[in-house]
This record gives sequence, structure tokens and C-alpha cells, in this order.
Amino acid sequence: MTHHRADDAVAQFRGVRARGAVQCADLRATPEVLRDGGWWAVVADFDGPARAWRFADVERSAPDALEPPDHPGAPWSGPDPGSWRTSMDRRRYTDAVRRTREAIREGDVYQANICRVLSAPLGRADAEPDAAALAARLAVGNPAPYGGMVHVPAGSGHPPVWVVSASPELSLGVADGYVESGPIKGTAPTADLLRPKDRAENVMITDLVRNDLQRVCAPGSVEVVDLLRTEAHPGLVHLVSRVRGRLTEDDPARRWAGLLAAAHPPGSVSGAPKSSALRLIAELEPVARGPYCGAVGWIDADSGQAELAVGIRTFWWEPPADAAAPGTLRFGTGAGITWGSDPEEEWAETELKAARLLALASSGTDPDAGAAPSVSA
Repeated sequence: MTHHRADDAVAQFRGVRARGAVQCADLRATPEVLRDGGWWAVVADFDGPARAWRFADVERSAPDALEPPDHPGAPWSGPDPGSWRTSMDRRRYTDAVRRTREAIREGDVYQANICRVLSAPLGRADAEPDAAALAARLAVGNPAPYGGMVHVPAGSGHPPVWVVSASPELSLGVADGYVESGPIKGTAPTADLLRPKDRAENVMITDLVRNDLQRVCAPGSVEVVDLLRTEAHPGLVHLVSRVRGRLTEDDPARRWAGLLAAAHPPGSVSGAPKSSALRLIAELEPVARGPYCGAVGWIDADSGQAELAVGIRTFWWEPPADAAAPGTLRFGTGAGITWGSDPEEEWAETELKAARLLALASSGTDPDAGAAPSVSA
């Protein structure tokens, strides 16, 4: 395997670019590392650790810049468009939707987000794909308010990570002693195709997020500051709400221990009640989500600011177990299921969310041509 230096590690998000990983920690297990300050890139798994890497060299630019800096290297070279596979085919996914509706009818849950993971062979253990090249391609072809990437190569002396995100959804934003969250529920090709089910689901999950934040915010300070706003993104629209509250804890270790315990995994990609939805997800989904539906972003422990996106519209790469085999590029897609869900419509929503991103990540495809890469079971 090629050995990399720690300064080969790079992270970039809106308004910030960092190089040189100097420390890695699981913020769920050791949040006290934040008391030492520093800028940390965060990749928190949906159902696992919340790992963070402290970077030595941090450059800041205009905070409203959506695109990462120009990528000076070769353009992105992705997998063959016909090589994608899905963890759940159409029949299995629609059966999972029916099972979720049964659980709702039985009173076990009110809503649950059911997801599948797409994968394609790419790269090798000694030749990791160029994460910055994919980030640059997504920034042009699918600009997203919380897009970014974190790449700490294997052999750098720190636990490796390879994640590129075009997330449109804010999980936790912290500044000036306040925390905000922007749950997305409701997706359609155009605004006129949004359904009553989408609006009801958004209100339900916004209330769940409000309850989560009340666990770490001053009494009476949590409020819904925006409800059911329609946001346009490449190829689709979302319904987005916004919840804000004043944090009660100043100590960074206790603050983030509390936030991760209260609000992770995000309510918009788990369900309500959250504990029951997580049990149903574990029963129905055949593979772990990893960073998909987790959190991707950064924490500035010196300024007390942070921006963690929900890890949707997110690619991650895993090296092969056998050095002679190819690695695997993964991408997740899902839909929120309520009693008003139609199984075929929910399957179509997962297809809609994946189509443009898969076209951008695959070789020889044009996302504006309207045809998505084929995905097999």
C-alpha cells in the first residue's frame, strides 16, 4: 500500500479549506478533546462513531461561497455507469414500505425513513480515488449549501476517511451560543407535485427536532423560525423548516456530548418516535448506512462555531479487504414513510434523489441528458 503523510489529508466546506490532520477522536467517546481547541472535520456515522480529525492548516474565505476551491488536478474518473448495485431492489424496498405502514397502523411508529445503499467498484487499496476531484464536479453539477469533503488517506498515521457530500440539509449549526437545525421532509420533481403527505411529514419531523433541541437549550428558547419553505435544488424541490434555540452549555465537551446525545442521528432521516424508528430501520435495512444519514461537517472549538450537515446526497469510498480487488464507492438514497405513503411513489422518490448524483459520479454520463446510470440488484 502507498504510504501517505498526515499533511496529505484535506477537508473543504463552504468558506473553509483545511490540510494536515494532526489528531483523530470519536467525539461520542472523548468529547473532552474539544477543550484543547482547534478546527475539526467531522464524519459521524448514522449508527456508529462520531469521528473528528483536527487539522493544522485552515484557510477561510467568504462564508457564502458554495463551491470548494478549484481542483488543480485531473478531472474526476468514476465507476462504469452500468456497475452500480443496490442493497434493496424495487420489490424488497416496496415490501419494506408496506411493512413500515403496518408498523404505523399497529402504533409502533408514526414515521420512519427507509433507505438503500448503492455501490460500484472503484479504485484500489494503493490508489484511492481523488475525493477533491469528485467534490469539484459536484460543486459545479449539483451545488449544495452544505457540500464538502473529508479525505484522510490510509497510511497517513490517522484513521482514514473518504467522504464527499452534496448535502442540502443542515443537521446542527452552532454560532453565538445558539443552535439551528433545518429538517428536510418532502421531495418532488417540481413544487406543484408536492403532496399533502409531504407537508404533514415535515411538520411531524420539525416537531421531533424541536423536542430534541429542547434537551440542550434554555427553556422557552426553542422556536420554529421557518416552516414548510420550498427550496429548489438541481432536479428537484424540498420542503424545509428551521428550528432554533439558545444553548445552555458553554463548555465545548459537555455541549457536544449533549448535542450528539440529543440530536444524532438526525430526526429527518430516522423517524418518530426516534427509538422505535431506529429499531424498525435495523430490522428492514440489510446493510449499515455508515456516514450516509449521519453528519458531515466541521466544528471550530476555538470560536464555538460549527456546521454539520445531514449526510445525504453523500458518497463514501471503502478500500478492499483484499489488496488485489477494487475498492467500493457507495451512495445512499431513501424516503420518509408515513401512513399516507404509496410504496411505488416512495421507490420513485429514492430514484429521483439518486439519479443526478449517480450521473455526476459515473464516467461518461451527462446529468443533464435525463438518463441515470442503471442500477442492478
